[in-house]
Amino acid sequence: MSEQASEVGNALLSWYDRNHRVLPWRIAPADRARGIQPSAYHVWLSEIMLQQTTVRAVQPYFLKFVSRWPNVTALAAEKDDEIMRAWAGLGYYSRARNLKKCAERVAFELGGIFPADVEELKKLPGIGDYTAAAIAAIAFGRRAAVVDGNIERVVARLEQIETPLPAAKSAIKKRMYAFTPGERPGDFAQAMMDLGATICTPKRPACGLCPVSSACSAGGTGEAEKLPVKQAKKPRPVRRGAAFVAVAEDNSILLRKRPGSGLLGGMAEVPTSGWNAKCDGALGAAAAPFAGDWQMAGTITHVFTHFELRLDVYHADFALRPQVDEGWWSPQRELSEEALPTVMKKAIAAAMESTQRKSRPGQGTLI
Repeated sequence: MSEQASEVGNALLSWYDRNHRVLPWRIAPADRARGIQPSAYHVWLSEIMLQQTTVRAVQPYFLKFVSRWPNVTALAAEKDDEIMRAWAGLGYYSRARNLKKCAERVAFELGGIFPADVEELKKLPGIGDYTAAAIAAIAFGRRAAVVDGNIERVVARLEQIETPLPAAKSAIKKRMYAFTPGERPGDFAQAMMDLGATICTPKRPACGLCPVSSACSAGGTGEAEKLPVKQAKKPRPVRRGAAFVAVAEDNSILLRKRPGSGLLGGMAEVPTSGWNAKCDGALGAAAAPFAGDWQMAGTITHVFTHFELRLDVYHADFALRPQVDEGWWSPQRELSEEALPTVMKKAIAAAMESTQRKSRPGQGTLI
């Protein structure tokens, strides 16, 4: 290990011991020193949840999951629909589907024990390079190059790597591995995450408070905020479609289940026209799944990873429930228990708000 790497490792671990974030899936350094080991199940679950999501958003979901399913075997034995309901609102729903598949593999084929090796971990559904390295380092103490967005930024600044992303990823990963000590690699990875989240932030990094500023090539030069260099993002395409909120005489709302694969796979939705990431759906009340007094309730916008969706929302009341080929009628008081993604919650909310503005009687409140 180089002198710089040793300096960074020692300084950062010392800082982490005093300043680590308290997170429900973490074992604090003092507890680890007393021999308490991290749960591979907790590390895996939290890392899957944290993909493309903030720590603040994940914490209540993590606590709900481990309370309801305290181990990987319990999670593997649960029905898919129950897991999707519990995941609703966290986004990126393919993660939830892979979560179940991975739990089944570990529980039923590996005896409930996660592998410790990075390459073996990567064979499991939903586990890529980063997640495998994080589990190996944090749960099993294996030396591995853990590189998330925070760590990517820290390493790019430490080494003043000016190659734009994503081309710089390989160099950053190599440098992270060089920095990672053989002792406490998991704590070091988490220290780098915490440093990026609290001090080496994207804007206005607090270089004066950084424990490794003396080893940082970009720190104090005014260049840190420019790193890592990112290519300009291409504008997201805009897709259009229509959503139809049907309300029965008892204030229940018609829902149906989306196909098990693809965008929002396996989630609940109000009927919509056939939009997807590549094409628009039909527009107008004529696209409704059945006849009714469909009234325009407004347009909602929802941003997915690769496109922006604009849904025209229509609402109709029905004294008698229409005959439908698929779906179910969900009482409004139970909508919070349905596996509704955020975009569908927005559509229902728009319909209910429109109804309230028109002072129509008999409407309940939304989730």
